[in-house]
Amino acid sequence: MDRIDAMRAFVTVVSEGSFTRAADRLELSPQLVSKYVSQLEHHLGTRLLNRTTRKIHLTEAGARYHQRAQQVLNDIDDMENQLGDLQGEARGRLRISAPVSFAIRHMAPLLAEFQAAHPAVGIDLQLNDRKVDIVEEGFDIALRIGHLKSSSLIARRIAPVRLVMCAAPAYLARHGPPRQPEDLRDHRYLRYSYMDPEAGQPVFRWLQSQGGSRDSELVSNNGDVLVEAAIAGAGIAIQPTFIAGEAIRDGKLRILLPDHEPEPLALYAVYAHRQLLASKVRSFIDFLDGYFGDPPYWDRFD
Repeated sequence: MDRIDAMRAFVTVVSEGSFTRAADRLELSPQLVSKYVSQLEHHLGTRLLNRTTRKIHLTEAGARYHQRAQQVLNDIDDMENQLGDLQGEARGRLRISAPVSFAIRHMAPLLAEFQAAHPAVGIDLQLNDRKVDIVEEGFDIALRIGHLKSSSLIARRIAPVRLVMCAAPAYLARHGPPRQPEDLRDHRYLRYSYMDPEAGQPVFRWLQSQGGSRDSELVSNNGDVLVEAAIAGAGIAIQPTFIAGEAIRDGKLRILLPDHEPEPLALYAVYAHRQLLASKVRSFIDFLDGYFGDPPYWDRFD
């Protein structure tokens, strides 16, 4: 028995839902596919599939084996793709999902330079602040900002993302600047609805417990809107410096309580494991690495 062929037959039967469809996909006879799966079960000493005349069902052992087998086969495919891509030019359409404000402010020059270096790659950039499912929605890469949580996806850290609390000089002249986190409860908070406040961050705790009615607060899912509202004197915003940095540098906003800044986030490039070594994806990831500088150019205002 060729174990890899048997493993691929088993995984294909599971994904296709029948031996006949798996045989068509693998361009083998149904009898040979069934033989491969039976040999694999015999080798492992356990039943992987329960078969009926109409359906197949994974056993508990089969479900566990399927997950690991799929990973092994993906690794093999990636390794072989890498060897082929070493001599190949990056080409094809690259579908990218990116946060709205970050992309509008910082991605146009990057994409122009990348395509100048890789003219055979087309770019389809979709802007969305929600967390897209890159596999289900057909993206090659998603740029995400936050604290990376464990998942089946692969991620490359691209740049740090500093969060600052800021307000306009005119607002601070009217209400007085906060001297300590407890003072924030007396101020109006311009809240970003997608931000996940850390329980251990005092500034979030005090801003969320502000004394005014929550009915009168300003909430938005777009950071640019909140920064512009802060510039207009509407209240205090907590926003990344890639949005607020220009206004801070121009004196339109002032950083508050710098000793109590929220924990920095990071910009990540996230992609599915099966696409790890596709030439267009690898080229873009490599191009991103170090592009924004360390520290990023948007932080050079202090």
